[in-house]
Amino acid sequence: MRWAGPDTFAAFGLTAVPGTDAFWDGLTTPLSIPDGDGWTTLFLRRGPRAASIDFESWSAPVPLRRWRDTDCWYAEVRMPARLRVTYRFVEGEDAYADPYNPAGAGGERSVAATPDAPAQPHWPLVDAGDVLPLPRTRLRWTSERLGGRRTVRVHPVGGGGPVVLLLDGDDWLYLHPATSAFDSAVASGEMPPVTLVFLPAGDRGAEFGCRPALWEAVRDELLPLVAGSGVRADPGRTVVAGQSLGGLSALYAALEFPELVSRVACQSASLWWTPGAADLPDPLGGPVGGTIAARLRARPDLSGLRIAFDVGEHEQRMLPHCALVESLTEQAGATVRVSRSASGHDRAGWRHALLRDVAWALA
Repeated sequence: MRWAGPDTFAAFGLTAVPGTDAFWDGLTTPLSIPDGDGWTTLFLRRGPRAASIDFESWSAPVPLRRWRDTDCWYAEVRMPARLRVTYRFVEGEDAYADPYNPAGAGGERSVAATPDAPAQPHWPLVDAGDVLPLPRTRLRWTSERLGGRRTVRVHPVGGGGPVVLLLDGDDWLYLHPATSAFDSAVASGEMPPVTLVFLPAGDRGAEFGCRPALWEAVRDELLPLVAGSGVRADPGRTVVAGQSLGGLSALYAALEFPELVSRVACQSASLWWTPGAADLPDPLGGPVGGTIAARLRARPDLSGLRIAFDVGEHEQRMLPHCALVESLTEQAGATVRVSRSASGHDRAGWRHALLRDVAWALA
């Protein structure tokens, strides 16, 4: 980052004296200006105490600097072209969203995008104080296979249709408004009616590894529960959508449970995974493609699989793992779609790919 000189704020179109009411009145943050092949982005915060910007996966925390003796704190952050990133302000033990940014992600996070980042149609702006709508259908799932009880929400879009199983479902309920986004996409004709099933994560490390227990429980317990809920749901064309470890688990399910999962939207999947890798100092430093690549080298018949791969173009160390698995999956006969999102390892960048790739999987 760079420290401000006399013309810093004017360069971003801010002409009022920093720290005055006129400066804060009507302000929308952050603000970006071109800088070579990327952008310099100005973050602003109003308050009496020091704080820092905590970015999700893309950057180390960035301290905010006080403008003279005012309540104005700022940071100029150099950003690459095409980046959408989640961030929050951290002040001591407290973390909160940027109150001057209308694009929120839950009560503690905001979303910043460089001006050249592609639009994300269907995803509404959500202020940090907004309460996201929850599906009316709520299922209590007591799993003998996994143990414990979970609340699974079910939302028929456009009257309902093929099941779209959203792993890490609570994130898509409470941080990013998936119900609203899917409603909009179906209403616009960009995908057929679907039934969203929001599966909350339990122990992600245990359940989303390459192990059968989760998918046996989904097959034998959860999907029959959904079928008996009274909501129209067609499990015959189930799409599984997962990100990070959830993306790994979704692809594992397609390989090991092809009668259950034949359509996958897989975003920034943890394809570096091997047993125990998550506990190593450098989890991504092991065999390229991890356990999934080893399984694919046996050339299973994946001719019935439709799978969309997406990964953030700024996830440099993930790209070799993903590229190998994408290639091996296609060689095994699957119908494959490959794309790169304008993000790092960040749900804010996966949102558009989620809608687009679910629609493609059902085509």
